[in-house]
Amino acid sequence: MAGRIKVGLVGIGNCFSGLIQGIEYYRQNPDQEVTGIIHDKLAGYGIHDIDFVCGFDVGENKVGKPLHEAIYAYPNMVDWIPKDELPKTDAKIYESPILDGVGLWVENRIKPVENPKSVEEITKEVKQVIKDTGVEIIVSYLPVGSDKVTEYWAQICLDTNTAFVNCIPSFIASDETWAKKFAEKNIPCIGDDIKGQVGATIVHRTLAKLCNDRGTKIEKTYQINVGGNTDFLNMKEQDRLVSKKISKTESVQSQLDERLDDDQIYVGPSDFIPFLGNTKLMFMRIEGRQWANIPYNMEVRLEVDDKANSAGIVIDAIRLAKIALDRGVGGPIKPASAYLMKHPIEQTSDVKAKAACEKFVAGD
Repeated sequence: MAGRIKVGLVGIGNCFSGLIQGIEYYRQNPDQEVTGIIHDKLAGYGIHDIDFVCGFDVGENKVGKPLHEAIYAYPNMVDWIPKDELPKTDAKIYESPILDGVGLWVENRIKPVENPKSVEEITKEVKQVIKDTGVEIIVSYLPVGSDKVTEYWAQICLDTNTAFVNCIPSFIASDETWAKKFAEKNIPCIGDDIKGQVGATIVHRTLAKLCNDRGTKIEKTYQINVGGNTDFLNMKEQDRLVSKKISKTESVQSQLDERLDDDQIYVGPSDFIPFLGNTKLMFMRIEGRQWANIPYNMEVRLEVDDKANSAGIVIDAIRLAKIALDRGVGGPIKPASAYLMKHPIEQTSDVKAKAACEKFVAGD
């Protein structure tokens, strides 16, 4: 079954830069154990079986450029592999419609194409590129709050029979209407909102479930995240955070036997600190009561590279989407979504989600 996996990328930012440079890092260091990845092989597919054949963006300094150059273009800041050491590729970056993809805070960092084509012209070109390059899976890492653009790309996937991996909290795979569309056309989709490998939300939900399963009563909790890349800058615009906060909050709430009142839980981005770059800091607190109503609390500080934290998860999502394509399975891939994403169509514990995902890979 195993072979090559042809992938198209939407939103050529730091996340994809880290993903591509990470694969090259392991290619250059074949004797080194591949860390930062959940599965070495999935149904025979390894990390080097993925071909990134095209990309789509709105930035003037990225559109028209080859992929190996575009991933280093401003405001991207991932530099794990020197630019001149990254193998050249024929994959190019094509224009995507802007719609709601550029927020107010990042307008001065992302200079869109000066004379953008009409949405109709772009759509015609996009479909032709997908056909010519043989794209099987579209992976979207658009900025948070890009609901209209995400729906645009979901429809492109439906129109071109292309699988969709949605890494942001604009709800497609977890939305009943969109899920039905993908199921009716038997096209796989995985989403929504990537769950970092050892990210803020996975740590928070794991500890919340631990407290819940050990019989304590959680009374209140918060998670505050800060960082210094364009993702955090974009999230300074509060109107773009509605779905993000829903996604992160429900990921934690789903692990509790008794939901917390809305005013007793806060999970979400807090601020942009420029000098942090791709470093993400999470501050988490849980307060509750134990035997004899005695109070307890815990606090956690987590520091991670935001892009390294997501890349290993995206690698699995791509390969699981390919497995679904190989087997003719369409609609939301529930085990993969529950295991890899914050806001799947069906929430479950991470232990159950992992077991279901392993069964899916095994063909059960």
